[in-house]
Order: sequence, then structure tokens, then C-alpha cells
Amino acid sequence: MRYAVALLIIGGMFITLVVGAGFYLSPQNALTPADAIVVVSGGETDLRVAEGAKLFNEQWAPLMIMSGAARDEGTSNALMMRQLAIQAGVPAEAILLEEEAETTLENAQYVRDIVRNNHIGSIILVTSPYHQRRAYLSFRAFLGNDIQIINHSATDSAWRKNGWWEEQWGRYLTFSELQKIVYLPIFLHISKGE
Repeated sequence: MRYAVALLIIGGMFITLVVGAGFYLSPQNALTPADAIVVVSGGETDLRVAEGAKLFNEQWAPLMIMSGAARDEGTSNALMMRQLAIQAGVPAEAILLEEEAETTLENAQYVRDIVRNNHIGSIILVTSPYHQRRAYLSFRAFLGNDIQIINHSATDSAWRKNGWWEEQWGRYLTFSELQKIVYLPIFLHISKGE
């Protein structure tokens, strides 16, 4: 009888951890009006831009910031994202570009300068759902506590917070993000030169 109870407890804890991992990685906040929508490039960038443009067109913010360097020697991700946003109805003059960032930490670090220079006090941060927690932690570290960050993920074709374990790619993304979050304090320390 004791073994059965122990197995039930262990099984319950395991299920809680598995399901909880998806919800941990994908924090979502209630939408409120903000000064800018920040979209970072990465997995399924087109879906991220589409969500950011949708928020802009619904008037959640009057400005968009696209962040991401080129994957090679060509056009930056940010510039390609700008083109997608314009096609989705966002005026070109409402889009600011950050074209140097090659990592999530650099997205946060380089967007910080744009936020400061434009007196932005609040942002809606748009990325893929599995990437939302790490992006938030990175932006919080560089923007400080004075800037409001509203988490709002785009959809992802393969990853769901309640079911990520069902597909190999979902499992890979989840474990990869959890590992990167564990190492994030070390990378923050290095990137800030502390």
C-alpha cells in the first residue's frame, strides 16, 4: 500500500513538472497599451512579425521595434521583418530597426539603447512561446525594473505549452530552452562585463 501511494505521489510530481515546464517557458500577460512592440527574430520569425503587426494594427502600441542581425552576409533579419510588417499594414515610419543582435541577450542589450533614446516606458515583447521566458529574463536584465515588459507570444507551428512532450521537436525545444535558462546568469555576467 505504501509503495502504491509513493508511486502515485512520484507520478503526480512527474506530471506536474512535465506540464509545468511548458507553462513556465511561456509566460503570458494580459495585454495593455504600451509604447512599443518589440519583435525578436528567430524560429518562425514570420509568425512573430505577423503577431506583432496584428497587435500594432489593433492599436496596442504606436511603434514597432524589429531586432535581429543577418544570418549571413545578406539582409538583416530586422530589415526583412520590417518588410513583412509593412506588407501587414504597419507604416514604415512606425518601425525602428536593431540590426546587430545575433543572440537573445544581444536583442535585449541593443534594444535597450533604442528604448532609452525614444523614451519608451513599456513594451510588448513578442517571440515564440517556448522562447518567451528566456527573452523576458534577458530583456528584464538589460531594461531594468523601470520599463514595463508585457509578455505576448506568437503562435508556433510545432510547440505547445500543453503538449510539448508529444513531438520530438517540441521536446528538443523545451529541454534546450530550460538548459539555456539555467546558464543565463553566467552569460548575463559575461555580457555585462561584471
